[in-house]
Amino acid sequence: MTARIVLLVTSPRLPAGLLTAAAWDVVRQHPVLTGAESELTTAVRQAGAEVTVVDGPATQRLLDTVAEHGTAVWLAGPAGDEALARELGLRLAREPGLAEMELMYGSWDPPGARLLDAVAVLDRLASPGGDPWKRAQTHRSLAGYLLEESYEAYDAISADDTDALREELGDVLLQVVLHARLAEELPEDERWTIDDVAGGLVDKMIRRNPHVFAGAEAGTLEEITANWERIKRAEKARESVLDGVALSQPALALAAQILDRAARAGLSVPPPLAATQVDAEARLGASLLATVAAAREANLSPEQALRRATLAYAEAVRIAETG
Repeated sequence: MTARIVLLVTSPRLPAGLLTAAAWDVVRQHPVLTGAESELTTAVRQAGAEVTVVDGPATQRLLDTVAEHGTAVWLAGPAGDEALARELGLRLAREPGLAEMELMYGSWDPPGARLLDAVAVLDRLASPGGDPWKRAQTHRSLAGYLLEESYEAYDAISADDTDALREELGDVLLQVVLHARLAEELPEDERWTIDDVAGGLVDKMIRRNPHVFAGAEAGTLEEITANWERIKRAEKARESVLDGVALSQPALALAAQILDRAARAGLSVPPPLAATQVDAEARLGASLLATVAAAREANLSPEQALRRATLAYAEAVRIAETG
């Protein structure tokens, strides 16, 4: 029988006892070595396996165990023990007759597992002994950063730069997790956590997508959108179709959203005429609103159109500077 060393790697983000059937078989049938005591070593021992903690160089100890038993299992630590794997691989490459090395995954990170790391890191930074700047922030002091990071993500999307988008969405996520961590410091009757944020999102998505989660007929995209709006109105119990519109968004986007809300509600409210306004600012405002209404009728985004024109003008300015 071929001598072998099994490097057993597990996810530190799952409960210690959640191993695959193959992993349980190998730790029950062969001697197990590891570099430190942990919840995982406790779970493996409780399952009837023999676990030895190696204090010092592990490569030779593993080879000695293989020579005696034919197979040895190394229970890797949370970081995977890459240095040991590298050292062991080099040794076996030089002396291939000693043993074969096998990498076995006893458990895997589920999708979204690194979000747990993000929560843990932000908790450390916002706790006593962490980062004084983050501990000094409030929801209000961070509000501008949330907008800034969102605009930077928008820029990455506009540039079709998916690598930049990944990074910028990380910065947006930082704001979300930090706001949730700060909310844990609120008075007890106002306090909430990142789990409350995620739980509310999950519940909302399930409620508003009955064609996915409740067996309802999907219908057309228009029917799905109308059903979403109907469920949303029932949830919010709003008095106006304009309730919930973010008034702090850029004026062109705000105008487009209000016009859209009014149209979807079947309300025929014509924008004010520029000629009827009493001062220059009001006339300009009415003229701009009419332009936004015309853009909506043409199925164009006034925000995107002005951005495109402005960026083209900015490029012309740069050319003029160098000319």
